[in-house]
Amino acid sequence: MNKTKIEASLKGNMGFEMELDGHNFIIDAAEEIGGNDLGPRPKQLLLAGLIGCTGIDVMSMLKKMKVELDDLKIQVEADNTEEHPKVYKDIHLTYIFKGKDLPRHNIEKAVTLSQERYCGVSAMLKKATSITYDIIIRESDG
Repeated sequence: MNKTKIEASLKGNMGFEMELDGHNFIIDAAEEIGGNDLGPRPKQLLLAGLIGCTGIDVMSMLKKMKVELDDLKIQVEADNTEEHPKVYKDIHLTYIFKGKDLPRHNIEKAVTLSQERYCGVSAMLKKATSITYDIIIRESDG
């Protein structure tokens, strides 16, 4: 089994600095709850991790299928529960592909495989909530 180990150091009130694979960043709380707003919130990073995980999967598969994109945007929206612990529920992803004559079948296959087989972040989050998605394909100009 491959383990992941991360260490964080307190930087001010509620901020924590950490290093992942040679990249340093700070996670902090909002000022209105006593933090210094030195970085993103931890729970939001879960959603960012979801976008990164599925985005890398999709791009890897599309490259193997020799599908060339001009752009890919991935948006995520999630509702928060009202009571503590406040968790995300009903996560929805929107994949927006842009390119010339993009093959819908290949794009749908790549997204489906990411969501149903490869994305570990999606698999973990699905144990706690639902994840749905839409695919939008836009034609490039020229």
